[in-house]
Formats: sequence, structure tokens, C-alpha cells
Amino acid sequence: MPKFVLQDPDSYVWVDQQVIGPVDLGQKPTDPGATWSVTKQTLHGGRREGVDQITVDNGCLAFDVLPTRGLGIWAARLGASRVGWRSPVSDGPIHPALVDLSARAGLGWLQGFDELLARCGLESNGPPNVDAQGRVVQGLHGRIANIPARDVSIVVDDQAPHAIHVEGSVDESELFFGRLRLTTRISTVPGSNSFTVRDQVTNLRGVPGSFQLLYHWNFGPPQLGKGSRFVAPIQTLCPRDAQAMAGLDQFDRFDGPVPGFAEQCYFMHLHAAADHRTLVLLRNEAGDQGIALRFDTRQLPCFTLWKCTQSLEDGYVTGLEPGVNFPNPRPFEDARGRVPTLPPGGSATFKTTLEVLVTAPEVAAIEVEILEIQQRSGAPVIYPLPVEPFAMPLS
Repeated sequence: MPKFVLQDPDSYVWVDQQVIGPVDLGQKPTDPGATWSVTKQTLHGGRREGVDQITVDNGCLAFDVLPTRGLGIWAARLGASRVGWRSPVSDGPIHPALVDLSARAGLGWLQGFDELLARCGLESNGPPNVDAQGRVVQGLHGRIANIPARDVSIVVDDQAPHAIHVEGSVDESELFFGRLRLTTRISTVPGSNSFTVRDQVTNLRGVPGSFQLLYHWNFGPPQLGKGSRFVAPIQTLCPRDAQAMAGLDQFDRFDGPVPGFAEQCYFMHLHAAADHRTLVLLRNEAGDQGIALRFDTRQLPCFTLWKCTQSLEDGYVTGLEPGVNFPNPRPFEDARGRVPTLPPGGSATFKTTLEVLVTAPEVAAIEVEILEIQQRSGAPVIYPLPVEPFAMPLS
């Protein structure tokens, strides 16, 4: 398969700008699917100065990969539909060197948060963990989204349909402590409405190492708006706290922007098909715009719905977040057996697929698929208040 190396620090290779297209594979403009392109550029100006961006356009769907920000995904576009959200971090994507993860008692991660997909982990992925002396042990959502990648390449299948892959790795490591590597392949097929993120987490130490991982997929208009709905084959659902309890009767429905809205989180286990694959849907009120997110419950058994429908100026957004654990403080998750451990050299693989839906029949087909899983598996169990082992009970 043709491989285009954009960055390889061991060989001192770094490409500032490059455009790759069908002609580089010997395709003719008249060949089926020969409308794709991959563009690599370095962004300039303000806090985005020096951020590498790779834009993959498969001829139907385009999305932006950010090697400088842990190979996260900034935004996607399909026709007139933008997929992502409008963060108050308005001059992003933000270079990690300008994000102080220790600021605001461990909430500094928010200084750079504006992606469609931001991975949370790998040492921790929940709220700040503070010790008895008030010192921050682990900050909000971990470090992996603010570590620049290495060994970044574009690989294109030489056989039709010529799938396009962005590959790279991100190392989260320090002497005497964790040494973990996230290796990713982000793939799409020319002409499709979807792309897949396949990650492998590897323990590079000579002793066992533990990790956490959560996929923080974030959406705003046009998929999110007044009357939008969340649809999923729910097995169990638990509100995270008293604020989530207050909105429990409408957990799956969204209002328009509400200034001052306080975030609500719901922790879930989802039913899956016989192959352990499941999916969730966010659809607009009319049912003619939406996104579907697919994943394997054996890899990602925990799911979090994050509702943060404050004013547009403050970041009107919802998060669909599959993970290996729930985003509670790490000691809480450790005590409940939701922090995987890898042997020396061991690895674990995770895959999520995002589909962008822009017609009513597409949205309806996904709803039917979810309903069939729910009907085969039984009605959901919905807890009225935070309970073990999902969340910390109210005191």
C-alpha cells in the first residue's frame, strides 16, 4: 500500500505542507471514487500557531485530524452539515504548549477543549483527583489529548475502494511511572458518510501497567438543538449526581440553548447485538439530521451521556462518550474494577465509527436498528438517583 510519511522524528522527517490525491496512486479523474484528497498543513496565528492539521476529504465527508493534539479530530463536514461544536475556545485548535493542565485546581484541560473527538486518558480520564493535602494528583480528563503525536503517515489502499488511513502514535510516558503508547489508524472509504477510529493502547514498561480511556465525542448544531433526541439500546442508566437527577425525566431530550445551564451526566450500560456491537444516535427534532456512533461493548463497556446545553456563546454541546470506565475520580473506578491492567508489552484495541446522517431515511434506519436491539434485549433499568457501582451515592 502506498505510504506517505509526514513525520518521523527518528529519521528527522517532517513535512510542513503536502497534498495527496488520486493521481499519486495512478488513478485517472474518470475512475470511480477518484475525488478524494488528503491535505497536510501547519496552522498559524494566535493560539493555533504551529498546530499540524491533516484534512481528509473522501469526496463526500471531510474531517480534520490534529497530530499536535494527540491525533484528536477537530471537526467534520458533509455537504452543508458541520459536525462538531462551537467551543468558547474560539481561536482553536489550541497548541498544547499553551494549555496549563494544572491550572484551576486541575481543570486546565478546558483551556484547549474544542474538538469533535478528544480522547481522555491514559493515566486517568475523570475529574481532577486531589489528595488529602489538596494537591492535584491527576487533572481533568488526563493528558493524552495534549501530547503531540509521532510517526505520522498517510496510507492509501492500492486496491479499490482505496480506503484512506491516517496513522500515528502518541506516547504518554515518564521515568519511574507509566509508559503507555496509543497507536491509531483513522480510516474512511471514498464516497462514504463515515470514518473509523481504531486505537491500540500498549504498555511499554517491563512491569504491568494500568490505564483509562474514554472517547469524548462532542456535538452541537445542526444535530443538536431544541427538540433533539438521544436514542440508544439502554440496559441500565444512572444519574451522576443531584443535578442529573433533576433532569432524569428528560434525559434523552434536549432544549435549545439555556444561559447558565449546569451540566448533567448519565452513566449507562448498553445492550448490543449478538456480535457485541452497539450504537447510539443523536438526531434533530425534524429527524433529517443526525449522527450515529458505533462501538463494541466488550472493548468499551461504559457509556456516558454529557448534556451541557448552555448558551451558544458558552459552548452549547452534548457528548456521547464510550469508555473502558465511567469518568469518576480514578480511585473510585480503581476500587470498582474498572481500570484495566496490561502485562509488560501487552496491548488492548478499541474501535469507534462515526456516521453522519443527512436525510430522514438514514436517521429512521438507525432508529429502527436501535429499537430492534432494545426489543430483543428487554426494557431499560433506570435508577432514580446515583447508586453503586455507577456513581458516588448522595451523602
